[in-house]
Amino acid sequence: MKVTLSALDTFESSFTPLVVIELVQDVKEETKEWLKNRIIAKKKDGGAQLLFRPLLNKYEKETLENQNLYLVGASRLRLLLGAEAVGLVKECNDNTMRAFTYGTRHNFKGFDDDNDDFLTMAECQFIIKHELENLRARDEKMIPGYPQAKLYPGKSLLRRLLTSGIIIQVFPLHDNEALKKLEDSWYTRFTLKYQPVDSIRGYFGETIALYFGFLEYFTFALIPMAVIGLPYYMFVWEDYDKYVIFASFNLIWSTVILEVWKRGCANMTYRWGTLVMKRQFEEPRPGFHGVLGINSVTGREEPLYPSYKRQLRIYLVSLPFVCLCLYFSLYVMMIYFDMEAWALELHEDSGSEWTSVLLYVPSIIYAIVIEIMNRLYRYAAEFLTSWENHRLESAYQNHLVLKVLVFNFLNCFASLFYIAFVLRDMKLLRQSLATLLITSQILNQIVESLLPYWLQRKHHVQVKRKVQALKADIDATLYEQVVLEKEMGTYLGTFDDYLELFLQFGYVSLFSCVYPLAAAFAVLNNFTEVNSDALKMCRVFKRPFSEPSASIGVWQLAFETMSVISVVTNCALIGMSPQVNALFPESKVDLILIVVAAEQMKLVAENLKEELREGEKEKAA
Repeated sequence: MKVTLSALDTFESSFTPLVVIELVQDVKEETKEWLKNRIIAKKKDGGAQLLFRPLLNKYEKETLENQNLYLVGASRLRLLLGAEAVGLVKECNDNTMRAFTYGTRHNFKGFDDDNDDFLTMAECQFIIKHELENLRARDEKMIPGYPQAKLYPGKSLLRRLLTSGIIIQVFPLHDNEALKKLEDSWYTRFTLKYQPVDSIRGYFGETIALYFGFLEYFTFALIPMAVIGLPYYMFVWEDYDKYVIFASFNLIWSTVILEVWKRGCANMTYRWGTLVMKRQFEEPRPGFHGVLGINSVTGREEPLYPSYKRQLRIYLVSLPFVCLCLYFSLYVMMIYFDMEAWALELHEDSGSEWTSVLLYVPSIIYAIVIEIMNRLYRYAAEFLTSWENHRLESAYQNHLVLKVLVFNFLNCFASLFYIAFVLRDMKLLRQSLATLLITSQILNQIVESLLPYWLQRKHHVQVKRKVQALKADIDATLYEQVVLEKEMGTYLGTFDDYLELFLQFGYVSLFSCVYPLAAAFAVLNNFTEVNSDALKMCRVFKRPFSEPSASIGVWQLAFETMSVISVVTNCALIGMSPQVNALFPESKVDLILIVVAAEQMKLVAENLKEELREGEKEKAA
């Protein structure tokens, strides 16, 4: 017998809360009642058919602060039918991966009618988020109580409520017991071990798990570079020109590690079911606006915005602004070189110990300025990309990543390229690379982990005192958890984390041949980064909603692009080395041709491998 959604009960008085909705403080009563009815209404009536109740009952609201906080959950049957609706892929008893269907539920591994662990908590919260986002306007012309908040058929109610400021935030709750178990196996005991990536995936979802999987893989991939770099640094410390062997190793390493990661990533995502999961139709992003019209593809009524207007904004405003920022970055770089020349001149005149320390000051100041400029530019890039009015979130992210990567690459590496290929000062290149790398790592640890953790601990103490001072005769555990978590910072995604690894990969792959300790410092940083990022995810930020992912997305292309630049850079450095120049004392033309040929052979080999891989995919399809 087929089970339908109409058979579900949405009025359970007690349920496990999975998601919290916070409404604005002065929200109208009719709006709250309307939202509640839409959430608990049956699917056939346009509802989400979820479980919904306020955090506090009437008596508790009189005693405690009225926070306008509401809890959302779902029955087990509702979640299973939701898993089928979103296309979750699970492992069958015959070890194949298939999209879950309720009718064939007993064919899936680990399923039992009395077992509530078949779906992970992250998957349950993802299903609830999907159902809330798919609550759509039907006959309503506006949100009740807010005539200025217009609605039209097919519009996502949740997105409209968020953009109108009626809903402040929607976030998934932590499971304190499961979180404690995850922490114990993850970062509370500082030991050298593999990360529990599958457990991370079960709690936070695939996107977060893939980031930590990549961070762990990249850290272990750096170890051969560090092992080779340490003796290389010790025995040829004063001979800055003997870097040909290390540069040659760099050529191979920067390409091989990315190819190996692709295979490991595919294995993980296949095991998790996201590699073969069908992509959901992408809705317009919340910030997208335009004239109301009919989408020619979906037939739905939604805002329409002419593509030519977006292109005009990109090429007439965004592109000139990015170019202006790049020019400013180069201007700051030249100021840095003036400071370096001043410090060197002062040291040569006095020759004292304090002036030898002063030689590192310009690089430290420049590294701090680079970090400040990167963060300021990030805000400007986000504003511009939002103003360009991209319809899809994926298009928004791609344009944002492109803007940020171009600026960060020039801002962080332009001075190193200038020193290497214009000044040709390998001693200064080593000093600048060491200072930039180490300073940026220290600043990132302070700004991204230590400072937020300190602020969160301070707020945690205040909330505990407040709850303990209450005289209400209630169990304040859930109240305390919700109030504490709603004040936590919102995790904005893996963008900044991948960007940090991208820049680190650039420092190591581009110029570590003249500073072989770069990989060793990167390994040390990443071992602490694993723990600080884990702490950040578990104790500093709200729990993010799970997002199914089949790969690290556009960052794979970004790392591969950096790998190609690394090939060209290392070939050029090899061509500039005295050892190679000694082989061609009469003709520089022959040397240039050999270096260019080596570069081209390496790039052709990479392209050939990519074409073969694509051909295999097509055959498999």
